[in-house]
This record gives sequence, C-alpha cells and structure tokens, in this order.
Amino acid sequence: MALDQVDVDKLEQQNGQETEMSFFDHLEELRWHILRSAVAVFIFAIAAFLMPDLVFQDIILAPTKKDFVSYGIMCDLSHFLHMGKTLCISPKPFDFVNKEFGELFFMHIKISFMVGVVCAFPYLFWEIWKFVKPGLYEEEKKRTRFAVAICSALFFIGVLFGYFIISPFAITFLANYNLPGAGSFQPAFGSYISYIVMLTLPVGIVFEMPVLVYVLAKLGLVTSALMRTYRKHAIVIIVVLASVITPPDVASQILISLPLLLLYQVSIGIAKRVEKKEMALTKT
Repeated sequence: MALDQVDVDKLEQQNGQETEMSFFDHLEELRWHILRSAVAVFIFAIAAFLMPDLVFQDIILAPTKKDFVSYGIMCDLSHFLHMGKTLCISPKPFDFVNKEFGELFFMHIKISFMVGVVCAFPYLFWEIWKFVKPGLYEEEKKRTRFAVAICSALFFIGVLFGYFIISPFAITFLANYNLPGAGSFQPAFGSYISYIVMLTLPVGIVFEMPVLVYVLAKLGLVTSALMRTYRKHAIVIIVVLASVITPPDVASQILISLPLLLLYQVSIGIAKRVEKKEMALTKT
C-alpha cells in the first residue's frame, strides 16, 4: 500500500469516517485475531506444563482427597441445617493405573492445553469481541460493552460450580459404587482426567446460556414463550442429570439442580426483556 494511501486512510479515520473492508481484509484481520489468541493459550499452557504439582496434585486430583475443601464445607452445611451427615461425603481411597506407553506425557500436554484455554478465556473472548465490534451499530456497541466481562464471569462461575459442587458428588458416587465380584477399584488415570474435564468445562459453557439466549432472542430465533413451553422438559432433564451424578438423597440433588434451574429461569427473563425492547423500537 502506498504511503499517500495510508495517510488518506488515517485521515478518514480521524474524521470519523469508516472505510469498507474487503473480504480478504476481513480474513487477514481474523487471522491476526486467531494468531494472538493461539499465542495467549500457548503461554498459559507452557506455564501449566511447568507446574505439574500445582495443576495435578493441588487442582485436578484434589477432589479425590478427603481434605478437599468442598467436602468440609458441605459437611458443615449439613450439620448447620440439622441434616446429620447427609452431605458428609468423600471418596474411598483408590490408586490409578497406567497401561499405555507415553500416556502420562501426552496427558500432561493435553491438560496443559486445556488449562491454557481456561485461563486465556477472557482474552479469547476479547479477541472475538474486537473482530465483531466494527460490524455493530453504536447502540449495539453500548448495549454489549460489558459482554467480555459478563461472558468471562459466567464461564468461570460455571467451571467453579462444576469443580467444587458437581465433581465431588460425582466422583464420590462413582468411586464408592461397586458390584459383587467386581474386584478392587483401580481406574485408569486418563479415565479420571476425562471425567473431571467433562464435569467442569461443559458446565462453564452451559453457564453461558443467558448470553446465548440474548443473542438468539435478538435474532428472533428464541422467545420467552418458547422457553416457558419447554420449561417442564428442562426441569426433567436437569433433575435426572442431578440424580445420576449425586447420591440418592434430596438435599444433594437440590444442591446440583437448583442453580441450573435458576439459570434457565434467568434466561427466560432475558428473552422477555429483549422482546419488550424490540416491541418498543417497532412502535417508535
């Protein structure tokens, strides 16, 4: 690009005028967003790889230990609510087995990458936001100016909920479950890793439901009436999932299902609010 053209572009931007980008310009811009995002994930992944004791012993394997913070808090809560030892749970001791050559090394890399994605999530979403932002109207930019903070907060709340609430119940239930003649419980290390990932990262994504509903409601693909129609189905699904991963008592099932049900109800309210704003705009 010639220097005089660069000066013209800068002058237009200073005058508040927008220049239309070509398709290939958008691809080039997207490439840089992806590259910066990959670098951020790589940096956090390297840091996680260099701290195996923190990542594995203090975080990933913590729910397998009796002194895990969630077990103590839930037991104290159980006594406070005069429920006896209903919520006093902990998994029985067990040892892992590793049968594949190089399994631990590749597992270390895999977990380091996942930790990198989780830690870099706010920056990843910020890069997505920067790419989408130029295509929004000024009013839309104002409405979504806190999108990065809200999405990041919901994601981390979901991950923490899965880690501190769902994982302890699920791990305790599955570790203590046994069948006659099944022998001792010695799970594969990779099996445990896959399970702990399944109980945390997807929950973080599920907690993005209010944001997703907001976008779909703006596009007219989801309405509050539709969500109310399928609310009973959502309740059944959530309660069934909670009963599968928790011990057979009402208190633990409520502890798991109630936040998810509240999340669904909040999403209905968000869809209703979007509908009211859209209706007000059509009347003006």
